[in-house]
Amino acid sequence: PALVNAAETYSKPRFATFWYYAKVELVPPTPAEIPRAIQSLKKIVNSAQTGSFKQLTVKEAVLNGLVATEVLMWFYVGEIIGKRGIIGYDV
Repeated sequence: PALVNAAETYSKPRFATFWYYAKVELVPPTPAEIPRAIQSLKKIVNSAQTGSFKQLTVKEAVLNGLVATEVLMWFYVGEIIGKRGIIGYDV
């Protein structure tokens, strides 16, 4: 009982903080946000085609790299969940 009470006491404020941010950050996109996302994607493709990405500052390039890494990691997490294991598919 003491361990359970300690775990509950420890986790309650952390869960409240998680829930506070989850309600804002983890919601699906609204219909108004979808055209903006498509426009952003078009801008990225245009930047790659014209070479304007070479004009980014180091800070912007690092932030873009971190976002790309986060997207890639979420892809890997989805793959791990989908195949129910870290190593290979059962064939």
